[in-house]
Amino acid sequence: MTATTSLLTTPTTRVLTWCLHLLVVGLLALAAVRAVASGGPRPAAVTAVAAVCGLVYAAGPLLPRVRVSRRAAAVWLGAVGVVWLGLLTLTADGVWVAFPLYFLQLHLLPRRGAVVAVAATAAAAIAGFAAHQGSFGPAMAIGPALGAAVAVAVVWGYQALYRESEQRRRLIEELTATRADLAVAEHTAGVLAERERLAREIHDTLAQGLSSIQLLLTAAGRALPGAADVAAGHVEQARQAAVDNLAEARRFVAALAPPALDGSTLADALERLCVTTSARHPLTARLHRTGTPAPLPTGHEVALLRIAQSAVSNTVRHARATRVDVTLGHSEAEVTLDVVDDGTGFDPQRLPVPDPEGGGFGLTAVRARVQDLGGTLALTSAPGRGTALSVRLPLTASTHSEPEARA
Repeated sequence: MTATTSLLTTPTTRVLTWCLHLLVVGLLALAAVRAVASGGPRPAAVTAVAAVCGLVYAAGPLLPRVRVSRRAAAVWLGAVGVVWLGLLTLTADGVWVAFPLYFLQLHLLPRRGAVVAVAATAAAAIAGFAAHQGSFGPAMAIGPALGAAVAVAVVWGYQALYRESEQRRRLIEELTATRADLAVAEHTAGVLAERERLAREIHDTLAQGLSSIQLLLTAAGRALPGAADVAAGHVEQARQAAVDNLAEARRFVAALAPPALDGSTLADALERLCVTTSARHPLTARLHRTGTPAPLPTGHEVALLRIAQSAVSNTVRHARATRVDVTLGHSEAEVTLDVVDDGTGFDPQRLPVPDPEGGGFGLTAVRARVQDLGGTLALTSAPGRGTALSVRLPLTASTHSEPEARA
């Protein structure tokens, strides 16, 4: 049981290895002591051969090649076996060394070769002991044969347990690696989801607000110098829009709900959106309500407010509309939001590709918000016929009870 085994070195294997070493040394020493103490024939020869056997055995753990090569290990075991046969020829006590040799052969040799070596060692032990006794009986074969069977059972059983333990260890390592990969994947997915959420928030708030400021300042520039009062009004509206954008930016930092929803309902926030839009831009924005108002989950309120802000902003920037109607509808199964304008309209099949310079991310952001909440989005438009955007978000029992649970 040296380092030449296929088993990894562990505290248990190291203890067993040292136990085997001590057993071999002890049995060789016992044979030498008994030869001297009993006054038997050739005690000096027995002692010398026992010492040589011990030295040959000790060379195995010390030679690097024996620790890494099965062939070198087989050569070493053959040398140990030859010296042991010489000891067995001199004294019957050499038969006891056969037992640790079984373990060495089973650990260091391939399974078939190990079985052959163990059988040959057991046969040599039986024959040597019978030669020293001058006769042969079944009892002489029981000891070496039983020792060989026990060694085979112990070693093969240990190897089976070791293989099972190694399989479990590998499974645990694979599971740990899989969990680590899963954690990394979940973290990456969370980062991407948060980036997407922030992109939608920035597009529907800060970007739209900055666009409104740009339009107001452009109008103020056109009013100068002839209509200073009108220009001043546009500048004041731009300043108020900048204040609102600053509040939104601070909300991003603090991770709070939209300022428009602080202490008010979604309908109130939409009403303020219509009033502000009508005051800042040359079109009329009106809010209509249908159904019986009911508390909505925060996620639904935020999504619907952002969708309305994005749709109204697009109407202001692109539609050249004179009127936009925002309709908030409530029912037991769903909440709906419709934004309809009388602008120039467009072909829904020929939408521009979103890009950082020209924009075009609004509809993508709206669709992502609706999908996140399991809703549906319908967009109807045609050149010269205005645009209608319709959003429907389902309500379940859990979403109905969420506002009360938070309260």
